[in-house]
Amino acid sequence: MLTMIGLFTWAMAAYISSGEVSTSNRLAPDTWPVGNVEYLSELVANDGPLLFAELGTAVSDRSIVIDHQGTDPLNGWRVRWAYPADRNSDCIVNQQIGTDMFTDCDGRTVTVDDLAIPPEGVRPVVVDRALLEIDLRGVSNN
Repeated sequence: MLTMIGLFTWAMAAYISSGEVSTSNRLAPDTWPVGNVEYLSELVANDGPLLFAELGTAVSDRSIVIDHQGTDPLNGWRVRWAYPADRNSDCIVNQQIGTDMFTDCDGRTVTVDDLAIPPEGVRPVVVDRALLEIDLRGVSNN
């Protein structure tokens, strides 16, 4: 049994180091599926933006806020880092439940508009007119 575990571990290590598949894609995917746009837009309309804290990847922990504006579930999506634009990523906000307001690490009340804007390549994408995904390709791997 121990031999089988050792062989499996060796095979996985060989596969990962083979270079056939991008290591960054396996460990830190380019996109992150969120869910159905109709359901999510209704959820945001009723309860405020969606806070996703510490989406752990091989690159880093990313905390994001997803917001929707307007009545068309296919359009109006935006993503922000879950910390104020005038602070760094150590100042993750907490959402005031059921609202579009957040409290930062200094106790200040902030809105989605006050949150840091991610790099240009980090953006919400609607796939097949049904699924919301967050494109994370703009996040640096440094």
